[in-house]
Amino acid sequence: MRNASMHPIKVAVVLLCALAAGTPALAQDAKPADKPAAAAPAAAAQPAAAPQAAAASAKGFTQPGQSSNTPIDSIAVIVNDEVITRRELNQRVQTIVRRMQSQKVQLPEQADLERQILERMIVERAQLQLAKEMGVRVDDQMLDRAIGRIAEQQKMTVQDLRNSMEKEGTTFPAFREEIREEIIMQRLREHEVDNKIQISEAEVDAFVQAEKAAAAEQFELNISQIMVRIPENASPDVIAQRQKRAEEVMRQLRTGADFTKMAATYSDATDALQGGVVGWRQSDRLPPLFAEALNKLKPGQLTPIMRSVGGFHILKLMDKRSVAEAQAAETVQQTHARHILIKVTPTVSAADAKRKLLELKERLDNKAAKFEDLARLVSNDGSAAKGGDLGWLYPGDTVPEFEQAMNALKPGQVSEPVESSFGYHLIEVLERKSDDVSKEKKRAEARNALRERKLVEAIDDWQRQVRDRAYVEFRDDSK
Repeated sequence: MRNASMHPIKVAVVLLCALAAGTPALAQDAKPADKPAAAAPAAAAQPAAAPQAAAASAKGFTQPGQSSNTPIDSIAVIVNDEVITRRELNQRVQTIVRRMQSQKVQLPEQADLERQILERMIVERAQLQLAKEMGVRVDDQMLDRAIGRIAEQQKMTVQDLRNSMEKEGTTFPAFREEIREEIIMQRLREHEVDNKIQISEAEVDAFVQAEKAAAAEQFELNISQIMVRIPENASPDVIAQRQKRAEEVMRQLRTGADFTKMAATYSDATDALQGGVVGWRQSDRLPPLFAEALNKLKPGQLTPIMRSVGGFHILKLMDKRSVAEAQAAETVQQTHARHILIKVTPTVSAADAKRKLLELKERLDNKAAKFEDLARLVSNDGSAAKGGDLGWLYPGDTVPEFEQAMNALKPGQVSEPVESSFGYHLIEVLERKSDDVSKEKKRAEARNALRERKLVEAIDDWQRQVRDRAYVEFRDDSK
């Protein structure tokens, strides 16, 4: 019931993973869509031989009874003991091209686009293989719930979502497996990266003190990036080659090349095919190296080439806007509320949930029952044991639909049934107060800012390590 704002479908998956945290994985392995069977692995004592054996003599796959001289598919790359085929690559290219065109991002050359997409597929495949080894699974029931929530947040039925996907050229089974893979990779990242981020009390203290000492006005920066990756344990020669690539990108940018096209062509970052768009970020939530360089720029200007652990970076400041600094004693309105939640399930329809809550509200209006007793009896929320009591809520603590309905109530008033992504609610406001932002809340915000800063670098570093540990063999089907 806590706030989880909905964005495009990819972002929705990340939020759905957060909502599903703590749900045990069930028995069905995640299986990417339309992927060919992996080649039989070699003996355990010779792990590197398996990928080579997988396609030692294969240029293409043929149908039974068909001449071996007529390939219907071919291998683009071998990743450990699995292959990515030309057909898979072409399907992904078509999807990305449609997406880029709809976002009005200038397309790079075909060869550059294919290289970018193939590299992304290699990283994804390596992550999925690692997830399988670690037993990370997403069963059909969990997947159905995730897709149902995506549809709800998009104000669609699942059938409407299916029609929308198919209209864009994506089959619904392929879309389901894409969402399954996204959830699996998110869970893997949570296990391998997110849960290992440590923030000490000393770091929080330093952050809070730094905020107090900050200037009267802070800025939010809208940035785009081009990143040239440096492989793990790269030799000096490889590092020099990557630096020359970054320098060539910078040379073209300075002579008027379009930044979005250059990002889509040359950047190794995950946002490359969105034109390198990172979006709005508070400067204190960026790595210090980036923040220092960006704070010196005017909108439209580029940073120099910057070196980090992961590679060489060129950032463009798209825009800058001021953000009023929180006052030393910022006053906010807090609401003490409670609720009764009835979830929509395969056995409880939306109409059933709404009708049940209307019956409960009538009993409350007639003083025939107490709110807390009904909450303990029928509410599907974790707060049921406390009579539905949610405690004191700050703005933003609940999903928008809930907060909007709650804010419209007077103390002692009970709402009509309110729909949210969690189901249907009856909300009662107990009391309100205006209070200073608590010390605990400020420290929580500081901890979140520090965590976000560390997480960006940690995920990039982890993905680079997963990619560099994988055995990758590119196949040239022109031979």
